[in-house]
Amino acid sequence: MEQREKNRVILLARLVIRLNTREEVNKISIVIPDNDQLRPYWGPAIEEFLLKKLKGEYIMLWCSGPSVVVGKHQNALAEVDYRYVYQRGIPVVRRLSGGGAVFHGPGNLNFSFILEGKPGFLVDFRKYTQPVISFLEELGLPARFEGKNDIRINGLKVSGNAEHVYRNRVLHHGTLLYNADLNNLDASIGAAPGRYHDNGVKSARSRVANVSSFLSDAPGFEEFRDMLSVYLKGYFGTSSEYRLTCSDIAAIHRLVDEKYSRWDWNYGYSPDYSFRGTALLDEGDLSLTLGVSKGVIESAAISGTGTSIDWKKFAGDLKGEKHKPSHILSLLTEHGLNEKDSKTIGGELLPLFF
Repeated sequence: MEQREKNRVILLARLVIRLNTREEVNKISIVIPDNDQLRPYWGPAIEEFLLKKLKGEYIMLWCSGPSVVVGKHQNALAEVDYRYVYQRGIPVVRRLSGGGAVFHGPGNLNFSFILEGKPGFLVDFRKYTQPVISFLEELGLPARFEGKNDIRINGLKVSGNAEHVYRNRVLHHGTLLYNADLNNLDASIGAAPGRYHDNGVKSARSRVANVSSFLSDAPGFEEFRDMLSVYLKGYFGTSSEYRLTCSDIAAIHRLVDEKYSRWDWNYGYSPDYSFRGTALLDEGDLSLTLGVSKGVIESAAISGTGTSIDWKKFAGDLKGEKHKPSHILSLLTEHGLNEKDSKTIGGELLPLFF
């Protein structure tokens, strides 16, 4: 680390000491996940493990590979540009908490607070965003709690937040856009309007920005993360750190395998919905209507012409299938999808089903 960067960290540490004169209690531990534990499905699994399986209070700073993370009560397909994420292999992950969809990836720092509280006073977005807001203010930024549980700078969203209560504990977590790829974020989140109809929670779209864009001498991502870690230790009066044990990792791995990487959780947990799609082919136009429950197609109707498929028979066989590309492609093949048509499943035909 260059001397300029060291000076910045030292300065921030001194600010924290002045802000916090209380005696250290070592009650809250800073969790430090290893890099190989930060694949897209692992972050939410670690959070659930810390919340439900370990005693104590924890703070975790983490990031993951590109993924779209949807709220517990959202229709996952309705919150993403499915053609974009499917073609690029970007996972869609459902988290424990409610709220709207967010994008995770390099340059986006996630913070998780798992703290105890009194019944009836656990949900408090202002309380749990204040440490991060105070940190940004120490960097000279006019951060504010605004909008739908957001942290904003000059009206632009830099952090979305959500909470989940478990017994006398609360999981509060948020994103913190630092130097993220905002083009990838914009392209991944948001389905075409009018295609999905459901009672799920809808994301509130906001203009976003990176924290680094407001800093004249912005540190690198890792230094920024370390600075926030130092600040939070001072804010909460702790220097205790916790590294996941082998048995912890084994339990988290089971959560990933049995829940967070499974289609049944990430997509099938969505509320019931109806879907309307169209495809414009050289041979003719097609329109599709689906009724879906727990991710499984319960009703289907297709009208129009084009391709080698008997669409009336195909619509009947769609019933009972998962609303999932691999299942639909397999069924199309069974119905005689020819070589020309098979090349269009990622192009002209995919919009018909998603």
